[in-house]
Amino acid sequence: MTRFSTLLTRATAALMLGSLLVLAGCHRGSTKSPADMAKVEKKFDVTVEAYKSGQFMLDGAVLSSIDLGSHFAYEKDIGKLPKTVLLVRSDDSKIRKQHLQYMARMVLDYGFAVYYDDGGTLKKINPVETKARALQEYHAPVKQDDGQKCKSAAGCDSVEQAGQRGGY
Repeated sequence: MTRFSTLLTRATAALMLGSLLVLAGCHRGSTKSPADMAKVEKKFDVTVEAYKSGQFMLDGAVLSSIDLGSHFAYEKDIGKLPKTVLLVRSDDSKIRKQHLQYMARMVLDYGFAVYYDDGGTLKKINPVETKARALQEYHAPVKQDDGQKCKSAAGCDSVEQAGQRGGY
Protein backbone atom coordinates (compact mmCIF):
# COMPACT_ATOMS: atom_id res chain seq x y z
CA MET A 1 0.00 0.00 0.00
CA THR A 2 1.32 3.38 -0.98
CA ARG A 3 1.63 6.07 1.68
CA PHE A 4 1.63 9.74 0.83
CA SER A 5 3.82 12.10 2.74
CA THR A 6 2.07 14.47 5.12
CA LEU A 7 3.46 17.45 3.23
CA LEU A 8 1.87 16.25 -0.03
CA THR A 9 -1.46 15.55 1.70
CA ARG A 10 -1.55 18.97 3.32
CA ALA A 11 -0.60 20.71 0.07
CA THR A 12 -3.42 18.90 -1.77
CA ALA A 13 -5.94 19.83 0.93
CA ALA A 14 -4.82 23.47 0.83
CA LEU A 15 -5.08 23.51 -2.98
CA MET A 16 -8.61 22.07 -2.88
CA LEU A 17 -9.67 24.55 -0.18
CA GLY A 18 -8.21 27.44 -2.20
CA SER A 19 -10.02 26.38 -5.38
CA LEU A 20 -13.27 26.03 -3.42
CA LEU A 21 -12.89 29.58 -2.12
CA VAL A 22 -12.15 30.90 -5.63
CA LEU A 23 -15.28 29.23 -7.01
CA ALA A 24 -17.38 30.56 -4.13
CA GLY A 25 -16.00 34.05 -4.81
CA CYS A 26 -16.98 33.86 -8.48
CA HIS A 27 -20.56 33.00 -7.58
CA ARG A 28 -20.94 35.71 -4.96
CA GLY A 29 -23.14 38.59 -6.11
CA SER A 30 -24.37 36.90 -9.29
CA THR A 31 -28.03 37.35 -8.41
CA LYS A 32 -29.59 40.74 -8.97
CA SER A 33 -31.18 42.51 -6.06
CA PRO A 34 -34.35 44.58 -6.52
CA ALA A 35 -32.24 47.73 -6.18
CA ASP A 36 -30.00 46.63 -9.08
CA MET A 37 -33.05 45.86 -11.22
CA ALA A 38 -34.51 49.30 -10.44
CA LYS A 39 -31.29 50.90 -11.69
CA VAL A 40 -31.48 48.90 -14.91
CA GLU A 41 -35.16 49.78 -15.45
CA LYS A 42 -34.39 53.52 -15.26
CA LYS A 43 -32.14 53.20 -18.32
CA PHE A 44 -35.10 52.18 -20.51
CA ASP A 45 -37.89 54.38 -21.85
CA VAL A 46 -40.69 51.89 -21.03
CA THR A 47 -40.89 48.82 -18.81
CA VAL A 48 -43.48 46.18 -19.69
CA GLU A 49 -44.24 43.15 -17.52
CA ALA A 50 -45.04 39.71 -18.91
CA TYR A 51 -48.41 38.50 -17.64
CA LYS A 52 -50.45 35.30 -17.86
CA SER A 53 -51.67 33.83 -21.17
CA GLY A 54 -49.49 35.99 -23.42
CA GLN A 55 -50.78 39.22 -21.95
CA PHE A 56 -48.72 42.18 -20.76
CA MET A 57 -48.92 44.60 -17.86
CA LEU A 58 -48.15 48.26 -18.50
CA ASP A 59 -48.49 50.80 -15.69
CA GLY A 60 -50.69 48.40 -13.71
CA ALA A 61 -53.10 47.68 -16.59
CA VAL A 62 -53.35 44.18 -18.08
CA LEU A 63 -53.27 44.41 -21.89
CA SER A 64 -53.50 41.89 -24.69
CA SER A 65 -50.81 42.00 -27.35
CA ILE A 66 -53.12 43.95 -29.69
CA ASP A 67 -53.88 46.48 -26.96
CA LEU A 68 -50.17 46.95 -26.26
CA GLY A 69 -49.53 47.34 -29.98
CA SER A 70 -52.31 49.95 -30.14
CA HIS A 71 -50.69 51.79 -27.25
CA PHE A 72 -47.40 51.97 -29.14
CA ALA A 73 -49.22 53.01 -32.33
CA TYR A 74 -50.80 55.89 -30.40
CA GLU A 75 -47.40 56.91 -29.01
CA LYS A 76 -46.01 56.82 -32.55
CA ASP A 77 -48.83 59.08 -33.75
CA ILE A 78 -48.16 61.69 -31.05
CA GLY A 79 -44.39 61.47 -31.57
CA LYS A 80 -43.50 59.86 -28.23
CA LEU A 81 -42.57 56.35 -29.34
CA PRO A 82 -39.93 54.87 -27.02
CA LYS A 83 -36.53 53.88 -28.36
CA THR A 84 -35.93 51.11 -25.80
CA VAL A 85 -38.38 48.80 -24.03
CA LEU A 86 -37.56 46.45 -21.16
CA LEU A 87 -39.63 43.26 -20.77
CA VAL A 88 -39.54 41.89 -17.22
CA ARG A 89 -41.34 39.09 -15.46
CA SER A 90 -44.31 39.95 -13.28
CA ASP A 91 -45.20 38.53 -9.91
CA ASP A 92 -47.75 36.25 -11.60
CA SER A 93 -45.86 34.98 -14.64
CA LYS A 94 -42.42 34.53 -16.09
CA ILE A 95 -41.37 35.62 -19.58
CA ARG A 96 -42.54 32.95 -22.00
CA LYS A 97 -41.80 32.31 -25.66
CA GLN A 98 -45.18 33.78 -26.60
CA HIS A 99 -44.27 37.10 -24.93
CA LEU A 100 -40.97 37.21 -26.82
CA GLN A 101 -42.70 36.51 -30.13
CA TYR A 102 -45.24 39.29 -29.60
CA MET A 103 -42.51 41.75 -28.66
CA ALA A 104 -40.52 40.68 -31.74
CA ARG A 105 -43.56 41.62 -33.84
CA MET A 106 -43.64 45.05 -32.19
CA VAL A 107 -39.93 45.50 -32.90
CA LEU A 108 -40.69 44.98 -36.59
CA ASP A 109 -43.79 47.21 -36.55
CA TYR A 110 -42.50 50.14 -34.51
CA GLY A 111 -38.71 49.96 -34.77
CA PHE A 112 -37.76 50.20 -31.11
CA ALA A 113 -35.36 47.86 -29.32
CA VAL A 114 -36.72 45.38 -26.76
CA TYR A 115 -34.53 43.85 -24.07
CA TYR A 116 -35.44 41.13 -21.57
CA ASP A 117 -33.84 39.54 -18.53
CA ASP A 118 -32.66 36.01 -19.31
CA GLY A 119 -31.30 34.49 -16.13
CA GLY A 120 -29.52 37.61 -14.93
CA THR A 121 -28.28 38.87 -18.30
CA LEU A 122 -30.02 41.37 -20.53
CA LYS A 123 -30.66 40.13 -24.05
CA LYS A 124 -31.97 42.02 -27.04
CA ILE A 125 -34.87 40.49 -28.95
CA ASN A 126 -33.93 39.69 -32.53
CA PRO A 127 -37.15 39.37 -34.58
CA VAL A 128 -35.57 36.95 -37.05
CA GLU A 129 -34.36 34.48 -34.41
CA THR A 130 -37.47 34.82 -32.25
CA LYS A 131 -39.93 34.32 -35.15
CA ALA A 132 -42.27 37.25 -34.69
CA ARG A 133 -45.89 36.30 -34.06
CA ALA A 134 -48.98 38.18 -35.22
CA LEU A 135 -50.61 40.13 -32.41
CA GLN A 136 -53.79 38.59 -30.98
CA GLU A 137 -56.66 39.64 -28.79
CA TYR A 138 -57.03 37.77 -25.51
CA HIS A 139 -60.21 35.73 -25.12
CA ALA A 140 -60.92 34.21 -21.74
CA PRO A 141 -62.23 30.63 -21.78
CA VAL A 142 -66.05 30.56 -21.83
CA LYS A 143 -67.80 28.58 -19.10
CA GLN A 144 -71.18 27.07 -19.97
CA ASP A 145 -74.09 27.08 -17.58
CA ASP A 146 -76.12 23.91 -17.09
CA GLY A 147 -78.98 25.49 -19.05
CA GLN A 148 -76.78 25.95 -22.11
CA LYS A 149 -75.81 22.31 -22.54
CA CYS A 150 -78.61 21.48 -24.95
CA LYS A 151 -77.44 19.11 -27.63
CA SER A 152 -79.96 19.83 -30.36
CA ALA A 153 -80.19 22.87 -32.59
CA ALA A 154 -83.84 23.24 -31.55
CA GLY A 155 -82.78 24.03 -28.00
CA CYS A 156 -83.98 22.50 -24.75
CA ASP A 157 -87.61 22.56 -25.79
CA SER A 158 -87.47 19.26 -27.68
CA VAL A 159 -89.42 16.34 -26.28
CA GLU A 160 -86.33 14.24 -25.80
CA GLN A 161 -84.53 16.79 -23.67
CA ALA A 162 -87.65 17.75 -21.77
CA GLY A 163 -87.90 14.10 -20.80
CA GLN A 164 -84.33 14.24 -19.51
CA ARG A 165 -85.30 17.12 -17.26
CA GLY A 166 -88.17 15.06 -15.88
CA GLY A 167 -90.94 17.04 -17.52
CA TYR A 168 -92.53 14.09 -19.46
